[in-house]
Amino acid sequence: MTSLSPALAWKKYLTLCKPNVVLEMLFTAVVGMLLAVPGMPPLDTLAYSVAGIALAASSAAAINQFIDRKADAVMRRTENRPLPKGELTASQVIAFAAVLGIASMALLVIKVNVLTAVLTFVSLFGYAFIYTVYLKRLTPQNIVIGGVFGATPPLLGWAAMTNQVHPYALLLMLIIFVWTPPHFWALAIARREEYAKVNIPMLPVTHGNEFTRLQILLYTLLLLIVTLLPYLTGMTGLIYLAAALLLGLGFIYLAILMMRRKDNKTAMQTFGYSIVYITVLFAVLLLDHYVMIKP
Repeated sequence: MTSLSPALAWKKYLTLCKPNVVLEMLFTAVVGMLLAVPGMPPLDTLAYSVAGIALAASSAAAINQFIDRKADAVMRRTENRPLPKGELTASQVIAFAAVLGIASMALLVIKVNVLTAVLTFVSLFGYAFIYTVYLKRLTPQNIVIGGVFGATPPLLGWAAMTNQVHPYALLLMLIIFVWTPPHFWALAIARREEYAKVNIPMLPVTHGNEFTRLQILLYTLLLLIVTLLPYLTGMTGLIYLAAALLLGLGFIYLAILMMRRKDNKTAMQTFGYSIVYITVLFAVLLLDHYVMIKP
């Protein structure tokens, strides 16, 4: 193992947390918190909730890297992570993940509510173990089934503010659940050879790029329908409706473009757009919540 200075060591531990992914999750969780109440939620509860969910997500990310360390060493996209490079040991990573996980549960139980702690634990366990250990290597539908665990942040945020599982929170979770396959499959097409090299049965590896492109198109069509549900159920107004339609049509356009061009560049453009898509969609949900325009 490479010896690191304290200043460099904390950066490597931060890398274990997958901060970009966690920040996106936290954003959707915070949107869930703000949508759950008519005005502003109590700032202390909001802060404790954000911290608890962030610690749990970071713990799951560290466990994921521990379990995938051998595959990560082979794949170009992940070969520079701390474990493959020998900058941290497996025992250090597990200890770090355990501390974060325990701190998360303690914080949520003591400062937020038990329901949020339980839901967060289920999400952590599902992603870190059920998805990473079993589903990821068991079926090409891994990202579809495992997407349930990654779609929970808005539900966790809503539960943190209200101590209940609300139908609207489940609707937000459904949006992320349906968004996840076309988002990840676009990346999987561009990285097909790397997944094949480590025997991970992502859909492009098992069924080919052409079939995967068709699935991406079908899921983007389904996603457009699902994203209309907040408006149709009275949860949102016209601002959200307009954004959902424009964003959804943009996603569908790129999915069609992927079927025509069949290159990795277009796949990566679609992957990049998918991140912008979910961020803007949830930002508009928040805008619509405070400035709702009814027909």
